Amino acid sequence: MPSIDDNLRSWDQDWGHDGDAWSSAWGSSEMLWRGTLATRVGRFLPAKHVLEIAPGRGRVTAFLLPLCEQYIGVDLAATCIDACRTRFASAAHARFEVTDGKSLAVVDDASVDFAMSWDSLVHADLEVLASYLAELGRVLRPGAHAFLHHSNVAALKDAAGEVPFENVHWRDTTSSAEAVRATCDGLDLHCISQEILQWGCDHHTDCFSLFRRPESAAARPETRVLVQNDMAAEMEHFARLERLYAPGTR
Repeated sequence: MPSIDDNLRSWDQDWGHDGDAWSSAWGSSEMLWRGTLATRVGRFLPAKHVLEIAPGRGRVTAFLLPLCEQYIGVDLAATCIDACRTRFASAAHARFEVTDGKSLAVVDDASVDFAMSWDSLVHADLEVLASYLAELGRVLRPGAHAFLHHSNVAALKDAAGEVPFENVHWRDTTSSAEAVRATCDGLDLHCISQEILQWGCDHHTDCFSLFRRPESAAARPETRVLVQNDMAAEMEHFARLERLYAPGTR
């Protein structure tokens, strides 16, 4: 499983691109945002104060910035933070901070209205996820929501505790939808829904978890769970739309 040090070695370097190359399956980062992300998190935006965990070079950040009054992006990799500070230098309401890859010490208590992490915490182990969840329980305002993209590979292990397929996308092997849901239950968080999906393979290796910091200790409804069988089809659908409706040239 990828450790914090493994992630630091992998991402704290020159990628050779700004991260938008990983949106090619959608046709563009804009279509990734409009098609896949906005349909899931758009109802929680605009928000006054947005937190993004592990923004990388800012491919999602570019779409979050116009939708908030205050933004903070935190990342383990200093090169990513430097890249974001350069790319978004004109965004006076944004700040980018290097952190330890598991905590949010630079974020004030009960100050965040919406938090998200996309295509990064899939490489984080359950211990790191649990640390972030505890921190989110601290920094989210009562009633505020968070959306995390993380691994589900632990749910796919065989009886010997091994992953019975090639883990081609370097997903963590200790995290799962169930484990994240159970972690939320032990914290001041309510896991509202989870989408378990295939990601470039035949196995349900990934999960999108939506949760909130409850405003009261009232009973929490059961988590809604959807098993998505083919994320690649969604990507290709939006890639086709990108090609079909791309602006023409004069």
